[in-house]
Amino acid sequence: MSQNSAAKPLRVPKVSMRRRARRSFSRHWTLYLLMLVPLVHLAIFKYVPMTNAVIAFKDYNIIKGIWGSDWVGLRHFQAIFDNPVFWDLVKNTFSLSLYAVIAGFPIPIILALALNEIRQGFFKRTVQLVTYAPYFISTVVVVSMIIMILSPRLGLFSHVFGFFGVEQVDLLADADYFRHIYVWSDIWQTAGYSAVIYLAALSGVDPSLYEAARVDGASRLQKIWHVDLPSIMPTAVIILVLAVGNIMTIGFEKAFLLQNPMNLSASEIIATYVYKTGLINADFSQATAVGLLNSAVNLVLLFFVNFAAKRLTGNGVWS
Repeated sequence: MSQNSAAKPLRVPKVSMRRRARRSFSRHWTLYLLMLVPLVHLAIFKYVPMTNAVIAFKDYNIIKGIWGSDWVGLRHFQAIFDNPVFWDLVKNTFSLSLYAVIAGFPIPIILALALNEIRQGFFKRTVQLVTYAPYFISTVVVVSMIIMILSPRLGLFSHVFGFFGVEQVDLLADADYFRHIYVWSDIWQTAGYSAVIYLAALSGVDPSLYEAARVDGASRLQKIWHVDLPSIMPTAVIILVLAVGNIMTIGFEKAFLLQNPMNLSASEIIATYVYKTGLINADFSQATAVGLLNSAVNLVLLFFVNFAAKRLTGNGVWS
């Protein structure tokens, strides 16, 4: 063989996709087995029920069943847009959700940054316990507490107002106060739990960054601004994208429990309307159409906000 001839490269035998999958399964079969239960649960309780959303395009009859009911096309969607109440529902849902996102998004970040600066262990653990514990209180119990505190006759606020000679106001019966009560009670309940995510992100910050900032003479606020905030920015962006993507699916339970005939103009949202239309009035097709339309709007918002986040910050839920 000539010395000038180039050495032939070694050929690596190609392994088929099926063989690689079989080899991976044989090595990690216990992990695949652990994944099986949640995947089956997801398929049965999330994906299979999606097929029943077809009743939004049918005149559902409980005798004929889902697939035997008459096809009506977009008639229920047309009825939704022709219903003047629907736009009030959209306004109430959107304004309540937007208020919750704007007010509730920065609070856990501020709480996490403050806890990260505390060096006294006992005080830090106490604050974490006090702010984290409300998350485990049932929504029904939280609403009961709100009603007891804001009751015009027996509530704490009525006694405080009476002590200062201020006329008692039934805050729960005033539609103007409903959004404030809903949002700030929700922040009280979830801020500590949400802060844990940011505390976990802060625990992964490279200590050399703090050392470099200390050498440069940075103050505490400067370290928070230039080290902590950039470190948790990817996590914050993902949480914000998911929050905005679910902006039209605000929780039903709390809004329904705080609802009364006096504040109905502000408390009636899409979730409570679907409940009343579908379960109380037994108009399943109309309720499904409203829910399907709501989910479609959320999906569009999720894609749009994720695209905007990727363009502005370089971070998003997916690329």
